[in-house]
Amino acid sequence: MWTYYPDLLARPVPRYTSYPTAAEFVDTVGPADLADALDTVGEGDALSLYLHIPYCQSICWYCGCNTGAANRPQRLTNYLERLEREIQLVADRLSGRGRVGRIAFGGGSPNAIEPAAFLRLTDRLRSAFACDDAILSVELDPRGFSPAWADAMAQAGVTRASLGVQTLDPAIQAAIGRVQPEEDIRRTMEMLRAAGLDSINFDLMYGLPGQDSDVPMRTMEASLAMAPDRLAVFGYAHVPHMIPRQRRIDANALPGAERRFAQAALAHDFLTGAGYSAIGFDHFAKPGDALALAAADGSLRRNFQGFTEDQARVLIGLGASAISEFPAHLLQNEKNAGRYQIAVAAGRFATARGVGRTRQDRVRGAAIEALLCHGSAELTALGDLSAIRDRLRPFADHGLIEWQGDVLRLRRAAVPYARAIAATLDAYRADSAIRFSSAV
Repeated sequence: MWTYYPDLLARPVPRYTSYPTAAEFVDTVGPADLADALDTVGEGDALSLYLHIPYCQSICWYCGCNTGAANRPQRLTNYLERLEREIQLVADRLSGRGRVGRIAFGGGSPNAIEPAAFLRLTDRLRSAFACDDAILSVELDPRGFSPAWADAMAQAGVTRASLGVQTLDPAIQAAIGRVQPEEDIRRTMEMLRAAGLDSINFDLMYGLPGQDSDVPMRTMEASLAMAPDRLAVFGYAHVPHMIPRQRRIDANALPGAERRFAQAALAHDFLTGAGYSAIGFDHFAKPGDALALAAADGSLRRNFQGFTEDQARVLIGLGASAISEFPAHLLQNEKNAGRYQIAVAAGRFATARGVGRTRQDRVRGAAIEALLCHGSAELTALGDLSAIRDRLRPFADHGLIEWQGDVLRLRRAAVPYARAIAATLDAYRADSAIRFSSAV
C-alpha cells in the first residue's frame, strides 16, 4: 500500500494531457492560427486525428465532457454534415501532406449516432486523408450498443475500443445517473471480440458517492472476469460550480481524501497483482498490449487521449470543442455545437481558443511528459532549477524522489504523487487561482 501524506496532495493539480494546460487557453487565437499550423505539416509527417461526437443517448450526472442529448435526429444529422465539411477543410489545407496513423472517435458517445453514419464518416476520412492503414479506436457507451454497431466497427476496421464502465454497483450507478446492468457490459464485450477488436479498455472510477473500499473491489473483480486488455482508473472530480449537472450528486456521500487515496491504492495493488502492468499513474494494461510494450521500451507518451503509444507529434481535432496539438500551438474548436456549425458552414475553421507554445513551454512540457511517462526527467534546460528543487523538498523529505545531478527521478512510492510532483515544474501554477481536480 502507498503511504498517505495529505500535505503533499492538498493542492488540486492538472492532469497534464498537454502543456500549457487548457487553463491557459485564451480567445485571442482563431481560424488563421489553425491554417498556419496546418501549413507547417511536412510531406511525410505523422498525424493523428480525433473526432468529437458531442452527443449521448443519456447524460450522466458526473460527466465533465462536452456533450448534449441525442434526442433529435435532425440535430445529429446537421452536426455530422458540418463535421464532414470540416474534414474537407482540413484536408484541402494539407493538400496531401502528412500521413494519418491513428483515428480516434470520442465524445460524448460516438455510438449515439447511427452505425451507417459512422461508416460514412470513416469512408469520408479515407477519401480525404492518406490513412488506409490507420489504427481506429472508438469510445463506447455499452447502454444500447447493438449488433449493427458491432458490424459497422468490423466493416470500418476498428481494432480498439474504450468502454465507459465506471462502476458495476447498482446503487452507485443510480447515485451518479448511469444505470447499466453488468450484463450490458458482458454482451458488448462479446460483440466487440466477435468483431475482431484486439484491445479493449474499461474506464473505472473511484471517489464516487457511497463508495467504500469493498465496492471498487467488487467492480474490479467483475471487470477482470471480462478480460479487458486495458483499464483506466480515474478519481471522480466533483466540481459542480463548473459542471452544473454534478449538482444532482450528493456531495455529502462522497468519500474524503484519505478514502480516495486508499481506493486508488487498492486498485493499483489489485490490478498489478492480477498481472496487469501499471502505466503512468492511472492506467493498466496486459503485458502484451501495445501500451504496456511502449511503457517497457521507453516510448510511452501522454496527450489529450491520456497515456498512449502514439508517436505522432501532430494531433488534429475535429468537431465541437476538439483540441489540435502542434509543436508550437494548442488550438481548440468552438465548444458550442451551434457556433461550431455556423463557422464550418461558412467555410472557415472553428478555432476559438488556444495558446502558442514558447520554446520554454516545449521544454517544460517535455519534462513533465517524461516524468509522468517514464518516471524521470532531465531538468537542466529549465531556467528555475533552484526554485524547483525548493518546491520538491517536501517530496524528497518523504523519500518519494531522488536527484542524480539535474535528473529528477520518481521512486516507486511516488506514483500517487506524480501529478503533484509534475506541478512543481509548471511555470503557470505558482500564482494561479484556477481549481483543478484532486491530485488523487
